[in-house]
Amino acid sequence: MSANIDLFYNTYANFTEQVLASVRAATFGEYIGQSSWVTTDEYKRFIGWLLLGPASHALEVASGSGGPALYLADKTGCRVTGVDVNPNGVATALEAACGHSAGGRTKFMVADATMPLPFIDDSFDALLCIDSMNHFPDRLETLREWRRVLKPGGRAVFTDPVVITGPVTNDDLAQRSSIGLFVFTPRGLNEELIAEAGLRLVRQLDVTENAALVSRRWLEARQRFREDLLQIEGGERYEGVQKFLAAVHRLTHERRLSRIAYLVER
Repeated sequence: MSANIDLFYNTYANFTEQVLASVRAATFGEYIGQSSWVTTDEYKRFIGWLLLGPASHALEVASGSGGPALYLADKTGCRVTGVDVNPNGVATALEAACGHSAGGRTKFMVADATMPLPFIDDSFDALLCIDSMNHFPDRLETLREWRRVLKPGGRAVFTDPVVITGPVTNDDLAQRSSIGLFVFTPRGLNEELIAEAGLRLVRQLDVTENAALVSRRWLEARQRFREDLLQIEGGERYEGVQKFLAAVHRLTHERRLSRIAYLVER
């Protein structure tokens, strides 16, 4: 059994370290502040699904360091509210918003997305949740909560990066979930829960290839900067993150765990 490694501590608490900036550049190419398996091109595609404009208000669940939310506000002209359970992530997002051209149209706050969201009914035109649905233990209740805060006709995009689509061992699952709470789902369950929550599935897309690509680049970039990262993380944390990224790459490359994007509508 793998010990839990806090990947988000690495991402947010040491966000301004130059070596981590170098790792991010090597991993993502065009970097907009993401910390998941999403590339900028893929994020642009998801934005296009949401049909946003200057009059729209979007919610980003698990907004992390705030970069994607600021990018979304900048590209569409809409207002964006970001929520994340990690205080370091929210602090980084608030700092990033200062002086950003879209900073006046963004708001970031600490909130636990596994609990009722701190918004009234029918608050948002759109919602995004990229590569974080797998951290919410009661998926049906999460989807129902998203429906509550969406306006009628509002759209949501989410990705599930750990859909079981092949044989996996208990060691595979332990390594893939070594950074915290994970919920692994079988193929077809998300579609059932979307309907049960009162949402309509508009589109779904297999985006496993992106997870395989980004995890490989991330693993290799960290290996290149190993000595510098050891000074920040220490040996145990460094090796733990490397094992996690290796597991992500292996399982997605072999299509035993798949990453699926869903577009739903209230």
